[in-house]
Amino acid sequence: MATRQLLETIDELGYTLASYKRQGCKGFTCSKENLDRLNHLDEWHPQPSQITRRESLDAIREDLGDCRRCPLSETRRHIVFGSGDASARLVFVGEAPGYEEDQQGQPFVGPAGQLLTKIIHAIEMTRDTVYILNVLKCRPPKNRNPQSDEVVTCSPFMVRQILAIQPDFICALGRFAAQTLLETSQPISRLRGRFYDFKGITLMPTFHPSYLLHNPDKKREVWQDMKKLMAAIKKNKH
Repeated sequence: MATRQLLETIDELGYTLASYKRQGCKGFTCSKENLDRLNHLDEWHPQPSQITRRESLDAIREDLGDCRRCPLSETRRHIVFGSGDASARLVFVGEAPGYEEDQQGQPFVGPAGQLLTKIIHAIEMTRDTVYILNVLKCRPPKNRNPQSDEVVTCSPFMVRQILAIQPDFICALGRFAAQTLLETSQPISRLRGRFYDFKGITLMPTFHPSYLLHNPDKKREVWQDMKKLMAAIKKNKH
């Protein structure tokens, strides 16, 4: 966790410096002008939400590039960045791409994705009106679970995407998404069904669609979670 927090801090520092550059700042000296700025920091320092809003998904994708930051790059076919509405009110966060996702370069297009599409329709939305992404951008070999070092390396891009979109709600699909976003080791069975806060965004964890394919009796619990989420979205319409 400490490593991920350090990476997020470095990313936030980068956003801050980039924001200062856009404002024309070329560095700091002990000039009267800069000392006056520092004495009135609250008046000119951009808030984190303002900084992250300025970063576009395209800029994050460009930064990700042909990612070689971890060994998953050696076995993947495509990077699966994410898809949907860049200004969506609701973001779904999954675990990692599977076989079909790796082949097509799109999130949730396999059997679990078909079920997710039905869930999205059930809450009176469409895939075009939400945004869908994963904690990892590359498929783990044989669809194994993500490893901790892979999550630490890749999850900052997921966080940047969420902060760039600035949704009102996040639905964390499954254990890895929920535990990564909430920085907890609690099982998904305990986390699901309740609302949490993620950097000012309302987050609802629930079971992953792939889990439901093997445990259809859990669909009722997911529907309970989705009804809570749908009610909250309708209540908080802009």
